[in-house]
Amino acid sequence: MTSQPVAAREHVRQEMVADPRVVAAIVSAVHEQVPVYAALDDSRLPEVRAIAAWGLERLLHLWVTDGALEPSDLRRFRGIAAARAADGRPVQAVLRAYRVAATVLTDEIAARAPRLAAADAFALARMLLTALDTLSEEMTTAYAATDEDLAADRDRALRLLLDDLIAGRHASVGALSDRSARLGVQLPDPYCLLVAEPVGAERPDMALDAAAGLLEALAGPGEEVASTATVRGSRAVLLLPGAAAARAGAVLGARSWRGCAITGESLDRVAVAHRLAADALDTAPAHAHRPGRVLTDADAHVLALLGGHPAAAPDQVARLVLGPLTEPGQRHLMEALTAYIDAGSANAAARVLHLHAQSLRYRLRRIHALTSRDPRDPWQRLTLDIARTIRP
Repeated sequence: MTSQPVAAREHVRQEMVADPRVVAAIVSAVHEQVPVYAALDDSRLPEVRAIAAWGLERLLHLWVTDGALEPSDLRRFRGIAAARAADGRPVQAVLRAYRVAATVLTDEIAARAPRLAAADAFALARMLLTALDTLSEEMTTAYAATDEDLAADRDRALRLLLDDLIAGRHASVGALSDRSARLGVQLPDPYCLLVAEPVGAERPDMALDAAAGLLEALAGPGEEVASTATVRGSRAVLLLPGAAAARAGAVLGARSWRGCAITGESLDRVAVAHRLAADALDTAPAHAHRPGRVLTDADAHVLALLGGHPAAAPDQVARLVLGPLTEPGQRHLMEALTAYIDAGSANAAARVLHLHAQSLRYRLRRIHALTSRDPRDPWQRLTLDIARTIRP
């Protein structure tokens, strides 16, 4: 190859690598043309951009030098394939994304064609065909090997699945279903995401076997859905059937643990559920925790609201806390709750409503039964007060 073609290609390479619009065009095309990538949440796009930038630089270098993929390149492609197998993104979609990226790369080089000769175009086609063929073989092999390893170690595979759900590393509900099917499991739906930790000022990193022991105590006998556990620092994170939320308080209380159980989010929002629960445990006052009781969605949303980063609209938070009290037929209970909170005692509230004190106390017991919140408990009274205040 003469020095002039090399100089022309190198000029194009430098221009394209320095132009952030090229990587943006690649990511945009992949996002638009590959359905699995179109469903990626914002947390995954930086990874796609980083891979696109690295791939662009490597392929342009191979074009300029008439080179071939090196062992370090192949190791990276195998690592990418293994990661995609772990997070359930189909290998066919991954390879299609690379083909789309190659098309954009070709178009971007073609836009600079006046500087290039026919030999440069032939070299580009040869390089792309060879590279795509090589990486397809390497990635398919690595993907299949990882997929087989994960399927063989079911517990580890389930733990990795929960890790990915918590981190938001899932392409879509469809991809999640495909991944579950490959593992031969059915994820609980509705589910309970329980984040739990030992009570105490000093909490070392949670051991996985401690989380597994908690999972064994909470998973119902004979359930056909997959329950799984992982750890995040000093906390255990468990994905359980929704009914397990009712058992969580007693099980944690027996271990002197505390926790937050989220049951109102869909499977594609496990990351949101985890963030709600973790933030609730970070910010809840000590008197919010009671033996035999865990924090719930309502507690978590109230705490997020108080912290200035609400995860739901005020009317939704009010409905979570008040439950059936928002129904027209329970207006007398809402009046009793309002009077009790404003007056400060059952006797004073009864006088305000012209009721016998026992009648007022009966209504408070009904409120407790319907909402699972005792208006006499300081923390639960606060959540009820906030909910009735922000209620439309």
